[in-house]
Amino acid sequence: MRFDDCLKYVLHHEGGFVNHPKDPGGATNLGCTKVVWEEWCGHPVTVDDIKALTPEDVGPLYRSKYWDKVKGDQLPVGMDYCVFDTAINSGPGRAAKFLQEVVGAVPDGAIGPKTLGMLNALNPKDAINAYCDKRLKFLQELSTWDTFGKGWGRRVEDVRKTALEMLEAS
Repeated sequence: MRFDDCLKYVLHHEGGFVNHPKDPGGATNLGCTKVVWEEWCGHPVTVDDIKALTPEDVGPLYRSKYWDKVKGDQLPVGMDYCVFDTAINSGPGRAAKFLQEVVGAVPDGAIGPKTLGMLNALNPKDAINAYCDKRLKFLQELSTWDTFGKGWGRRVEDVRKTALEMLEAS
């Protein structure tokens, strides 16, 4: 059930179809790029195919390639959303490394029992804030920050706010 809630929040941020010339992801809908969708379905697709994607289409992809990769079901409430949103926006390996850096684990990009144990030893609110701070710092250092930074900054702050609300409600 937490996956469904987190996916709903992620899709709110990802929005609909975009094909911004400065976005290295190219044609994207619901956060899913053409390249990722082609890899998922195993054949070439058109931009119109990307435009036609629905939340029901991308949900299984996001569960398999992002949520499961970052151990979403094993992460504490709130942190699951932070890490999942980052995985979709910046890749599951980077999302995992951010978490590992926050907890003091070796950042190898694969969340395992050691990372989870170290995370569970932290104050959940502090961990969420530290994670969002790390994510924002990374985004601010990207060459595309001038183009997309305002939206990314809002997104990270909204993720932080929602994650903390999820934690409080749990």
